[in-house]
Amino acid sequence: MMARALIIGLVLVSGLGVAAVMLTPEPPAAAMAEAPPARVAVLVAANPVQGGTLLRIEDVGAREVAPGELPEDAIRDTQAARLEVAGAMVRRSLPAGDLLRAGALLRPGDHGFLAAVLAPGARAVTVGVDAVSGTAGLIWPGDRVDVILTQTLDEGEQPPGRRVLGERVLNAVRVIAVDRSLVQGAQPGGLADPLREGNRTVTLEVSAEQATRVAVAARLGRLSLSVRAAGTPAGPAEAMPMRVWGGDVSPGLMAGRSGGGSAVRVFKGPQNVEEIRFR
Repeated sequence: MMARALIIGLVLVSGLGVAAVMLTPEPPAAAMAEAPPARVAVLVAANPVQGGTLLRIEDVGAREVAPGELPEDAIRDTQAARLEVAGAMVRRSLPAGDLLRAGALLRPGDHGFLAAVLAPGARAVTVGVDAVSGTAGLIWPGDRVDVILTQTLDEGEQPPGRRVLGERVLNAVRVIAVDRSLVQGAQPGGLADPLREGNRTVTLEVSAEQATRVAVAARLGRLSLSVRAAGTPAGPAEAMPMRVWGGDVSPGLMAGRSGGGSAVRVFKGPQNVEEIRFR
């Protein structure tokens, strides 16, 4: 009897022990390691950039850095920031991947920008353009462009094929500012986005004689800009081309008002003019 009671007691004790083990909560899991702080994307030089040159949009890239490694004057990567640094002058040479720092850039609108960006003896002249003559907003500071004058002459004695004239007045001059960036470039968000709206003014680096040519050309007719290939040297790199008349583009204009042949006027006196038409 005693042995039976002892066995029952042992069974009860074992059961209670197993139940206690099963009901005991598991020890808390080790605290998870703290997540590293989020990295910050900042603007960098996408290509090697020489000091004194103007940043182009393709010269601007981005990379991520830890918050603790972020300099105070680093520029965070946003679309607005990329547009604002495009056209800024780099004060010192930058290797590819180097941070673009606000203190290392001289932006249009900053005090002394024009004096720093212009070559010795050069002048700055502003040309008014529209979405068409300004190549639909695709001109950037640092590009080289030709300036083309198109004018319509007074009909008078001019034949139809000689009433519209186009000629290049400047060759491969450098763009140093686009639209209103000269006065708003230093203000956050002030630089107009050439990708979304047409340029209204383009500022060019020219010689004193070229500045005069632009002033005269602007009074004569419509000015258009033609972008040159990257790496084009400063003009004049080639001889200025001959004038292009309306009749050179459209031979139909050479037919005259009547639509056939050409005419020669023979003056036999102040009041006696004879027109001989050839068909």
